[in-house]
Amino acid sequence: MPAGRFIAALVAVATLAAAPPAPEWRAPWSRDADAVSAVRDDSVRRGSDPSIRIEHRGRQDWCLQHNTVLDVAEGDIIELGGWLRLRGEGEAGLSVITYDGAGKVRDWTFGQRNLRAAEDWQPAGHRVVIGAGIRRIVPRLVGNGPATVWLAGFSIRKVGNVSDMRDRNTPPSVKLQNAAIAVEISTTDAAMIVTDRRTGAVFAQRAAAKDAVVKSAAVSGAEARLELLGVPTSLDLRLTVRLEGEKPEMVCVLTGDGEMPRAISLPCPFVTDRGTYLVVPMNEGISYPVDDQSINPMRLIAYGGHGICMAFFGATDGRRGYMGIIETPDDAAIRIRREGDLLCIAPEWDAQKGRFGYARSLRYVFFDAGGHVAMCKRYRQHAQQTGLLRTLADKRRDNPHIDLLVGAVNVWCWERDALSIVKEMKAAGIDRILWSNRAAPETIRAMNDMGGVLTSRYDIYQDTMNPENFKFLRGVHSDWTTEAWPDDLMRDARGDWIRGWRVKGKDDQWYPCGVLCDRRAPEYAEKRIPAELATHPYRCRFIDTTTASPWRECYDARHPCTRTESRQFKMELLRLVSQKYKLVCGSETGHDAAVPVCDYFEGMLSLGPYRVPDAGRDMQRIWDEVPANVAKFQVGHAYRLPLWELVYHDCLVAQWYWGDYNNKLPAIWRKRDLFNVLYGTPPMFMFNRKLWESNRERFVRSYRDTCTVARAVGYAEMTDHRFLSPDRAVQQTVFSNGVSVTVNFGNAPWRMPDGRELPGESFDVAGLPQK
Repeated sequence: MPAGRFIAALVAVATLAAAPPAPEWRAPWSRDADAVSAVRDDSVRRGSDPSIRIEHRGRQDWCLQHNTVLDVAEGDIIELGGWLRLRGEGEAGLSVITYDGAGKVRDWTFGQRNLRAAEDWQPAGHRVVIGAGIRRIVPRLVGNGPATVWLAGFSIRKVGNVSDMRDRNTPPSVKLQNAAIAVEISTTDAAMIVTDRRTGAVFAQRAAAKDAVVKSAAVSGAEARLELLGVPTSLDLRLTVRLEGEKPEMVCVLTGDGEMPRAISLPCPFVTDRGTYLVVPMNEGISYPVDDQSINPMRLIAYGGHGICMAFFGATDGRRGYMGIIETPDDAAIRIRREGDLLCIAPEWDAQKGRFGYARSLRYVFFDAGGHVAMCKRYRQHAQQTGLLRTLADKRRDNPHIDLLVGAVNVWCWERDALSIVKEMKAAGIDRILWSNRAAPETIRAMNDMGGVLTSRYDIYQDTMNPENFKFLRGVHSDWTTEAWPDDLMRDARGDWIRGWRVKGKDDQWYPCGVLCDRRAPEYAEKRIPAELATHPYRCRFIDTTTASPWRECYDARHPCTRTESRQFKMELLRLVSQKYKLVCGSETGHDAAVPVCDYFEGMLSLGPYRVPDAGRDMQRIWDEVPANVAKFQVGHAYRLPLWELVYHDCLVAQWYWGDYNNKLPAIWRKRDLFNVLYGTPPMFMFNRKLWESNRERFVRSYRDTCTVARAVGYAEMTDHRFLSPDRAVQQTVFSNGVSVTVNFGNAPWRMPDGRELPGESFDVAGLPQK
């Protein structure tokens, strides 16, 4: 692109909001109208240098762009220099706009590193490494939120190229090999080609984003070591790739030391082939055909229930494939994206409190058979080796009330005459019930005496409302940890308290709760639970949000947390419930970090992105129409996979979410029941008296169909899952106690191997133990 046309295009980038503060700078820009100004400020200097003062009054982003246009090439190392002084709640930092050879913007904030308020000057300079395809860059100061920012001593220069740092003796690639796999690693971009020597199958990575360039590479025995420079961060990294004996496995360990302003995606993603599907443990589990254009790219964290609930991912054609086991998941994520028009999965590593921190480890396993079932069984081995696998049978030895959970329907009902409803349910044949709503002491005792009823109540420690807001609210939640305000709240790196659940006030304004620091939560539970148990003899307790909400960082010096520590304190909270106070313990959505200390998850069966709108607030609303995403994915037999059950069925009971229960959408009630039967899991009902009385027979049928199987296989491992028909409408699961379940989700009948016909929307169970 000719330079003149490039400059003209550059001028059209943004609408200018004010006059330039100096000849070398353009006028400042803000996304909020009339919200920014920039002037030379001779009264605030750093040494002899005058400063430029930027006043930003808006809530959104702003920028101050330099007139420099720098031609660059791949691998160029660019040094940005300057000092910043900030006041206010906003943030700002130096970065560059990157342009390709056609003058198209590739990244508006390449290499951005933000600083926050401080009394004195802060160094804002850093280096960035130019990636592939970039031909020009333009430096600028970019900020977000209201702030006064002073900039002094700005500079930009090219200080070299990564090729100058590369060991001249580095070969084009390095190779590793054992009896099962051969690995070739490019020393240009660290992408790998893995050949399965048993089958000849080839798995190739592609470095599309190119998060690093290789400086040197060497092989020693079964291990390759690559010295890398991060793009754009210029962070020194080391990638070690080690073969595991003669197994079809390799372990990739990434190490580094320094600031980490953005996530790093290494190793590179394996590209996929048509006819394969991604295996993603989002909640219970889902498969994404790689050529399905209806799937949106997404990022799923590994450190919370609304991401991946087990630390692995993979791709398979149903037989052959690969998986990645994230051995250090506390600051990890996966990104589902497209290479060409096919989906693939890229691992990502997040910073630990702004720095690279500890070594990051990812194990790849390659399969010649078994598909997603083989992946789950390999991950079960990993769970056992790392102490995550604890069975319900083992938990029952410590707490016999676990047996009341297995095969029990979870019932949410807020009617005052709870005891009479439970009696009616039992009289109708629903004889195993997890009664989740709180009750008076005499009601709890009466239910406990009935047999077959597990008495529970909702509880939460995360939400802390500012007591000054009580006067604006329609009610005050009795489980809010109000006394924690404000000293025990989690705080971000700016010192601001973390916002959580929002409540709509009498004035129709929204009031956010603060998030209680996870380090403090066990203390509040120790005060609340034993005092209540002294009068209310519950046998179970549901702790909301703990395994749904992500592990968080806290920057309050009185109770600091890394995400790893956040997870540890969350698990300590659940351990108090299940092991110290001997209560059956449930939590929301679910994550396998909690398997040793938790007994059931409300929401594991419900795929988070595919619930009905506002499911967490509008729980009791019954939906007559089924949203397209719910039909396609939430109860889509062509997409769902029982990944959680294949790993943890005998360890913990998976249930639907309380805004996504069996009778939530009557049109798909039967289909939900069929998934419960196939997975060997119990249903969830939510009703008032009117709904119970008008649908009594339907509730009873749902219970009998699902809980008969859930009880029979409740302590058994799911050993297999098969698609019996090409359209996946007919599926079969097998359990370790000899029970097998065949479900026909379709409308047409299916001929069983023994010649019997399985009608549409029905199931067959074989091997049930005789009563």
